[in-house]
Amino acid sequence: MTTVKKDLLTICIVGFLLFMLGNWAIAITDPVESNYTLTAVEMLRSGDYISPRIYGNYWYDKPAFFYWELIAAYKLMGVNEFASRFFPGVFGVLGLMMTYGFARKLYDRKTGLMAAGILGTCFEYWLLSKTVITDLTLFVFFNAVLIFFFWGYRRGQRNYYYLCYLFAGLATLDKGPIGLLLPGFVLTVFLCIRRDFKEFLYLRLPTGLVLYALVAGSWYYMMYTIHGMDFINNFLGVHNFLRATQSEHPRWDVWWYYTMIFFAGCLPWCWTLPAAIIKAVKRQRLPEIDMTTGFLLTWALVVNVFYQCMATKYTTYTLPALLPIAILMARYLYQREVLVKRTVIGAIVVYGILTFALAIPACSDEGYSGKNIAAAYKDVVKDDDLVVSYGDYKTSIVFYGQKMVYRLEHAESIPGMLPDGKSWNAKNVMPFISFEELPKDKNVYLILNNRRFDSFEKDFDTSEWKLLADYKAARVYVREAVK
Repeated sequence: MTTVKKDLLTICIVGFLLFMLGNWAIAITDPVESNYTLTAVEMLRSGDYISPRIYGNYWYDKPAFFYWELIAAYKLMGVNEFASRFFPGVFGVLGLMMTYGFARKLYDRKTGLMAAGILGTCFEYWLLSKTVITDLTLFVFFNAVLIFFFWGYRRGQRNYYYLCYLFAGLATLDKGPIGLLLPGFVLTVFLCIRRDFKEFLYLRLPTGLVLYALVAGSWYYMMYTIHGMDFINNFLGVHNFLRATQSEHPRWDVWWYYTMIFFAGCLPWCWTLPAAIIKAVKRQRLPEIDMTTGFLLTWALVVNVFYQCMATKYTTYTLPALLPIAILMARYLYQREVLVKRTVIGAIVVYGILTFALAIPACSDEGYSGKNIAAAYKDVVKDDDLVVSYGDYKTSIVFYGQKMVYRLEHAESIPGMLPDGKSWNAKNVMPFISFEELPKDKNVYLILNNRRFDSFEKDFDTSEWKLLADYKAARVYVREAVK
């Protein structure tokens, strides 16, 4: 076995242990993970693998690729937590192997191993490799575009550019148009900085875009054929354009947001960036930046600056920038191999402890997951019974309870909460029911957020309701049918 194969095997084994450990016991959480898992379950049960759906409604939040991953895992391993977290872990390992291979070709074997070790033990990367979310898949496809671009550019082998279009198509199937636009923007900025404008003529644009259209466009074309402008208006209008121009979480729309994310997400390695800057200042001059370093810096900075300019900010958006950052950190720490090894080993031990001491118990808490709440009624609820939620609606309750849960609101409030195609209400696709519509001739199971208990006492005759379960964040009641 060659040295490269041994390195890749080691990275694969350690990565799988790191990213899969304890996944069987980590409950599906709200609000993000449960949306993905429930959508995949409904697609699987419907037999329709083209149109994502949730609560029986078509759902245009994300393209289909990540749902296909979940469906494949559910078919192989059943619908459970480990299957849900399987492919994020797989792509986490692939990301490490890709980082090793790229850094090794750019520099040497030592840099490749150090970069993979640094990336795999960055807190954000470890966390998202265990989270049911699209971002690790995007990390691999997005960064593959830039890796093959630079490899083809540096070696003058422009047929590598076709692989850029292939992976941009896969990234677009996973996350949307950003899979082409942002890596394309990165390489455009890089070529402009180098003033190599002639290279734009050799990017294989006509044939490359045909390849891209075949990979990504087939699903988008089918969705448009089936759903028409409803798909365009919701997917592109709400979940892409609106997200870029109107903050979904206004309090986080601040200039320092992604700086904070960098220092938190790059733990325990984030100290290397200010250390490198201080070292440069002490020398009173900037080191000469070669083409490779310039590309890595452009890659990392453009991703961060681009998302900082977007109105909606998420902790996961800048994840692709961790790959070039990890390589740059490896170069800075190149002469401190022992320190890197000890830090990697220490981080792996800490993450193993965090998995069982923090992640498993925290995700089982009713404030983050509805697993325990669903267990309170799942075995007794009948097909014609009604389940409603008053307060904090949790999609994970539907996932675990395997029964539709209606969002209970006052009749006058419901019209203002329904999807309108123009605001974030487009995400409220769960079924609603008003207090006045609650039937008397059916058993009604009520999931009550404890913060709404005062309203519950005002709106209901509490003597009619029997308490089934009392948790820290919620209570479960039943009102039996009047016969």
